[in-house]
Amino acid sequence: MPVLDREEYIEQAYFFHAFRERLVDGLPSQDILARIGEELLSTTKLPMAISFLHSEIKVSGLMSPAMARISHYFTPFQTHVISQAELDQSRFAMEQALLVLEREAKFKAEGPALAALFVFQFEALSRNRLGYTQGLAAMAADPFYTEDWHDYILTLRARLGDVDFADLIFVRSEHFVKERQRLNPEFTPKFPTLFGEKEGKIARANRGRDPLYLFSALQRQLGYPEVPRPRRPDELEARVVLLEQKIAQLENRLKLAESEIQQDIDLSQVMVKPEETAGIPKGWGGAQ
Repeated sequence: MPVLDREEYIEQAYFFHAFRERLVDGLPSQDILARIGEELLSTTKLPMAISFLHSEIKVSGLMSPAMARISHYFTPFQTHVISQAELDQSRFAMEQALLVLEREAKFKAEGPALAALFVFQFEALSRNRLGYTQGLAAMAADPFYTEDWHDYILTLRARLGDVDFADLIFVRSEHFVKERQRLNPEFTPKFPTLFGEKEGKIARANRGRDPLYLFSALQRQLGYPEVPRPRRPDELEARVVLLEQKIAQLENRLKLAESEIQQDIDLSQVMVKPEETAGIPKGWGGAQ
């Protein structure tokens, strides 16, 4: 899969943004896909891709299988994020998935540094618990990455958990190489250097700590893109929803009471009288 033109990522960012906003407003996904293609730049390939998604979602109700079928346009990482949101028992909301992809598309439109793109995607997997085995494989297939990055990402699947994540960045940084060359001027790294000197310093300072602190430091110090955090449940909002439900129940009871007062409902017509259920029913045992 080749890297898409800049205008494609700009339109993708708009698509994910508009999709998310209309989904929050309560519009069905099918209706959104049916109309949003008309708003996009016709010189891009995105309207055709959305048309295909619309035709497929009407059959299966899911977008990720259709995205996987047009892997020449949507990356495996995009497909993986959407597929995790579409799982029946998933706690990863579709709104959150679309926000992650919106920010990724905006970042790609700016011509991202590969180290920053890697950290963004990896943090998205970590923060939202999207699975490392499939998630890293999807990341490695992104056309933005070079062959060295592809090999590095795939090796992480075997080393995560055994080696601190900060160390995995530090040993592939220019800072690590310079430190070793101070001790041994003839030192040459066994593997390609993928991170800069500043990334190496920040990684070394965060060794043994929660990786989220490392991500936050890279965002503060180097301007790395911020991954949207899952929305925390709002107690006040939950109480408002509960009050709305109670009010709806009270309204239904009032309507029923008003109907009874106006004799719109005569319950005596459907109530069973006691004398009709006591003893032998009338007419039983008579002469045939």
